[in-house]
Amino acid sequence: MSWWLWVLFGIGLLVVEMLTPGGLFALFFGVGALLTAVLAAAGAGETAQWLAFPALSLVLLGTLRRTLLKRLAARDAPPVDSLVGEEVMLLGDLPAGGEAKAELRGVPWSARAASGLALPKGQRCRVERVEGLTLWVRAA
Repeated sequence: MSWWLWVLFGIGLLVVEMLTPGGLFALFFGVGALLTAVLAAAGAGETAQWLAFPALSLVLLGTLRRTLLKRLAARDAPPVDSLVGEEVMLLGDLPAGGEAKAELRGVPWSARAASGLALPKGQRCRVERVEGLTLWVRAA
């Protein structure tokens, strides 16, 4: 196979990796195809190319995937549970057992009173727990 076909195949696999969520599989096969393109350009035969492609891809997958996943996980945003204890301000009256909007870090959230008591607009509260996109708050 011509070296440029390996380059196109490798780029296609890298695009597939960008379009699919977080598995990091196509990445290593794309890099394997690009490395095989180097071998093809150096004059390696077709049999050597077809043996090198899966071998290089699997070696890269086996040696680098875990490390990359750990590095990417370390860069993710903190979990939503880290919002517990943060201060929010109610943007509207929060009726007992009802829901209102509250501002946290400049973003409006749905809020419910953890105590079950009504809270007035402008009241500063602390986040007691988070359920989905709803903050359960208590007056500060």
